[in-house]
Amino acid sequence: MYLAVILDAFSRRAIGWSMASHLQASLALAALDMALSRREVVPGSLIHHSDRGVQYACAEYVGRLDAEGIQPSMSRPACPWDNAMAESFMRTLKKEEVDGRRYRDLAEARTSIGQFIDDVYNAQRLHSALDYLPPLAFEARLSAEPRLPLAASTAPLTDMMTATMCV
Repeated sequence: MYLAVILDAFSRRAIGWSMASHLQASLALAALDMALSRREVVPGSLIHHSDRGVQYACAEYVGRLDAEGIQPSMSRPACPWDNAMAESFMRTLKKEEVDGRRYRDLAEARTSIGQFIDDVYNAQRLHSALDYLPPLAFEARLSAEPRLPLAASTAPLTDMMTATMCV
């Protein structure tokens, strides 16, 4: 089974994910569709960073990014540090959820991993980069703060980080 995940690089929130028994472009596209349904995209404001997986480089995926006005970016060959945030997420998932578990089938894996992503990683797991808040609390705190005019804002553009792993 394979899992594709898209993270919001600013809040560290897992905003899109998909699981399948194959590593085809449709796996990555399903994760992208979920992410796009959870975020408003201002064309030209996002960078989508991924490893060099063929599912992220195929014409259909790149075309979808282009249609949404999202700039694609890829890691250098054999350089996992370029996608460190997504790699760290996968390490956390493997250590705290998967960790040698044997799921009965894809449906059970999808349910268990989905609950971990939504209920633990996004809602409870503390991140030092977020002032020791979980991603959902960090986003809630930001939405409660008054907004600065765009020209005065020092907030970085939100980026999407992706990774795929075998479960």
